[in-house]
Amino acid sequence: MQLGYSFCPNDTFIFYALVHGKVEAPFAVQECLEDVETLNRWALEGRLPLTKISYAAYGHLRERYVALRSGGALGRGVGPLLVAREPFDSLVGKRVAVPGRYTTAFLLLSLFKPGFVPVEMRYDQIMPKVARGEVDAGLIIHESRFTYPRFGLIKLLDLGERWEAETGLPLPLGAILARRDLGPKTIQALDQAVRASLEYAQAHPEETVAYIKQHAQELEDQVIWAHIHTYVNEFSLDVGPEGEAAVAELFRRGQAAGLLPSSNLPPFL
Repeated sequence: MQLGYSFCPNDTFIFYALVHGKVEAPFAVQECLEDVETLNRWALEGRLPLTKISYAAYGHLRERYVALRSGGALGRGVGPLLVAREPFDSLVGKRVAVPGRYTTAFLLLSLFKPGFVPVEMRYDQIMPKVARGEVDAGLIIHESRFTYPRFGLIKLLDLGERWEAETGLPLPLGAILARRDLGPKTIQALDQAVRASLEYAQAHPEETVAYIKQHAQELEDQVIWAHIHTYVNEFSLDVGPEGEAAVAELFRRGQAAGLLPSSNLPPFL
């Protein structure tokens, strides 16, 4: 079975054991590493049976997919950042580099700072484009939150801080989705396998390092482990009631703004 996830250290850390046969799973799992927006768009086509995806994209896919309770990215202090070369207040009419229209980052910016002109590009191209003045600002995700000062950029807005201040909830960034046509029994077994994979990585972190560095954009140990410690937390083991409430609130706000469709299906197993 193919499993899609990103090149980022939190994903390669979580799925190392699963794709290397270190834990039990209902199927042999074959990795399919891609940029998160590519995975989002593939999920709209139903291409992969099991895939990492942005929660914003999941808002469009609840009829076809269901989220596992394990393996996702939610938390506090994990939000996307809006960065630029110099400070300014309004985004109206500003050209903002974004990592994709189906990312949670794009949904949050659309909710909090509407009126910008999106310029889509892969997430790792954003900071250089902003630094060269090709766009007015950039919406950065993943390990970019740790490295943007190297490009001479400043933070205009932390979307996670804004979300937490308004809702009091952790920010839902990404989930692991299974196609509903796999059936409840198989999906439950896959959820258990993902959790076991994360638990294995937590027990044997040094074993994951070579695999993480094989795919990471940033190879410095400090950046890699800062990334993992930021995005892998208790919500990664199980989304829990607070995580479920956060996802429901994100979907509610997206639907109220006309940015997400409604669905009566439960988002989790």
